Amino acid sequence: MNKQMKRRLTAVTGIIVIVVVIVLAVVGGNSSATTVSVANAVATGHSDKKIQVTGNVVENSYTVEGDTLTFSIYDPAADPDVQLRVEFDGGVSSTFGNDVTAICTGRVDGNGVLQCSTLVTKCPSKYENATDAIGVDQLLGYGAEIVNKPVKIVGTVKASSIGGVDQAVRFVLEDSDSKTELPIAFAGALPENVTDGTSVVVTGSLTDAGTFDATDVSAEG
Repeated sequence: MNKQMKRRLTAVTGIIVIVVVIVLAVVGGNSSATTVSVANAVATGHSDKKIQVTGNVVENSYTVEGDTLTFSIYDPAADPDVQLRVEFDGGVSSTFGNDVTAICTGRVDGNGVLQCSTLVTKCPSKYENATDAIGVDQLLGYGAEIVNKPVKIVGTVKASSIGGVDQAVRFVLEDSDSKTELPIAFAGALPENVTDGTSVVVTGSLTDAGTFDATDVSAEG
């Protein structure tokens, strides 16, 4: 191999090495995130770093405007008054809701808000015995005398009716026999095992508007 070929080979090798280094730096910068606590994220900001923060959603702290979900999280094992504000541009999962565990990855902006690029929610499977629960038909049969009174009902989640926490009707409950429908309002996170066709036990009360304001939703166990 002559000197000219050696110089060309050395130059090409050098370019390849530089490209690989740049690619690795970009990929590493985009994918790696430092895990920090809620308190640490609030105190230091980490505005120049990609971080991952895990906390529970503060009750009724969330708002949805367009495609942007804004909420606060806290560390249930630390001071609950230390809270981190989070903004996420993406779809609202049915498992998102009050006190659900949220794993948020992103960067804190100049206002101390975590601009979240990836949001993962963790909601445990819940089961409830249907003992003492009544069906949708039986509930509605009581008429006005049952309005605003706490009760436990049982039925099946109507297919394709489950919505996010930003929707007034979270899902539609069907009577297992007659298929009579009852819209369910719920501000919490739906258990991960509650999907289309699941038999569920719902605790709450019937409103004057004809919807059922739920305080708890569990799969029938």
